[in-house]
Amino acid sequence: MRVSVMQMSPIADKAANIDQASRLIAAAIAADRPDVISLPEMWTCLGGNRATKHEQAETLPAYGSNEPGGAAYEFLRGIARSQRIQVHGGSLGEKDGERLFNTTVVFDPDGTEIARYRKIHMFDIVAPDGKGYRESAVYGAGKDVVTYEQNGVKVGCAICYDVRFPELFLALRRAGAELIFLPSAFTVPTGKDHWEVLIRARAIETQCWIAAAATTGKHIDGSGEPRFTYGHSLLCDPWGHVVAKASDGIGWATARIDQALTERVRRDMPVLEHRKLV
Repeated sequence: MRVSVMQMSPIADKAANIDQASRLIAAAIAADRPDVISLPEMWTCLGGNRATKHEQAETLPAYGSNEPGGAAYEFLRGIARSQRIQVHGGSLGEKDGERLFNTTVVFDPDGTEIARYRKIHMFDIVAPDGKGYRESAVYGAGKDVVTYEQNGVKVGCAICYDVRFPELFLALRRAGAELIFLPSAFTVPTGKDHWEVLIRARAIETQCWIAAAATTGKHIDGSGEPRFTYGHSLLCDPWGHVVAKASDGIGWATARIDQALTERVRRDMPVLEHRKLV
């Protein structure tokens, strides 16, 4: 199974972001013929103030209803159907009444939604450059651990800041995950020091493949201040090797998920069976 992770530079304009995603996905499919593509975190609207985020967010159809959704939702579904591939939608702003959630949706090649995950851990920190982030001021936190199946591979869902919480990744492994998607919008100050090492650590601990599509470049926050995300979208194998990585700027990375490697790593070092404390 070939997986491509898209690296985008989104802004607070959903229509422009959909156009960027459309062109990028078309190029990746033409070049690499993936079975699965993933977009990054909040690729539909990165930046802007609270009102903008509410405006760009979408009310999702009831899960399993197959009813029509908003522009980004239908764009993802259309890619899946027209290209006959699975689409992991990164994450988008989900409107649920007056609340917003940072939410992943996944579509099979028929365009049927097969998974939905709300980001659990909110990014409420002060970065090394002194800039503060308070995701919980806009978004609610999810609570459910989510897995699904693709081409015989059990897949787990996580988003960005979730990577700092190994207990979630252990829960995904215990639920049977072999591949974990981690769409992200990592800041430059944290990304340059922690992005790759955290992903490699989670891969080694869980003995899972990790596919991490990320945003890159500049966007403008609600106060008009420029913010920069790190990019470096990558795929990591269960031994902790980075097997594909995007260059700086808009682009993508592709790798083949090898279940035989997963089986070998888990057989030769059965860490899940050896765990005693949790």
